[in-house]
Amino acid sequence: MLGSALTPILLEDNYQVIPTDVNTQANEKLVFLDACDTSSVFRIIEEQNPDIVMHLAAETDVDRCEVDPDRAYKTNAIGTQNVALACQKFNTIMVYVSTGAVFDGSKFEPYTEFDDPKPINTYGKTKLAGERIVQNLLHKYYIVRAGWMIGGGAKDKKFIAKMVDLLKTTKELKVVADKFGSPTYTVDFSKGLRQLIKTEYFGLYHLSNKGSCSRYDIANELVKIMERDDVQLTPVNSAYFPCPAPRPRSEMLRNYKLDLLGITEMRPWKEALRDYVELNFKNNT
Repeated sequence: MLGSALTPILLEDNYQVIPTDVNTQANEKLVFLDACDTSSVFRIIEEQNPDIVMHLAAETDVDRCEVDPDRAYKTNAIGTQNVALACQKFNTIMVYVSTGAVFDGSKFEPYTEFDDPKPINTYGKTKLAGERIVQNLLHKYYIVRAGWMIGGGAKDKKFIAKMVDLLKTTKELKVVADKFGSPTYTVDFSKGLRQLIKTEYFGLYHLSNKGSCSRYDIANELVKIMERDDVQLTPVNSAYFPCPAPRPRSEMLRNYKLDLLGITEMRPWKEALRDYVELNFKNNT
């Protein structure tokens, strides 16, 4: 989802990119690598000798993490430790993409990098474990927390793609209105990340599109973008759709450190959402 956006943006800037994945069948340019395989991680980083390793691999299915915590910790914590140890050995800069799910959601204002993380589900706990591993093992790193990720196009299996499909066939939809976050378009995130890594201002950052909203707010915007004014949206609380994993009330993020440093500017989430949907879905109705 993120790698497909980040790779072409880095190539635009004349970076040489060696993309890896556990599934290489769909793209012959991909190098097979499982972050959980310690020896392979060390071997490939030694062979390729990169200046920067972008660690994007993660188990991001929140409910699957809750049901199978061993898998979640193995991927998000042990996999991250493998990459961090290899970067330590070969003196390589590491980028670790984290999440607003490291917070408990009790704060009413957007979270900044200076707020204490207190995750309430297994996914958030494993991602926070990854953050701490990177911080403990390395000096040259970027930990970058994203909000609700938007992107993937044809590979999108998340909220946006599901809502777009429903808007094509359904006249009435119930959407959760009591959980809040900061949408983060993969293309905008990638451009912001590209700008950040040039600075060598190592550390922890938030990087999301401007503003915050509920899932219901996003659905309302999608109705406008898809021109489906005949669809009736009804706000409901999250208990209406019970899930294995608890969700924080808020994953709203503020890019506070980036704002203070004047490093990068992210556009409002509504603009990013419109660009994404019009580019990938609207002409396919």
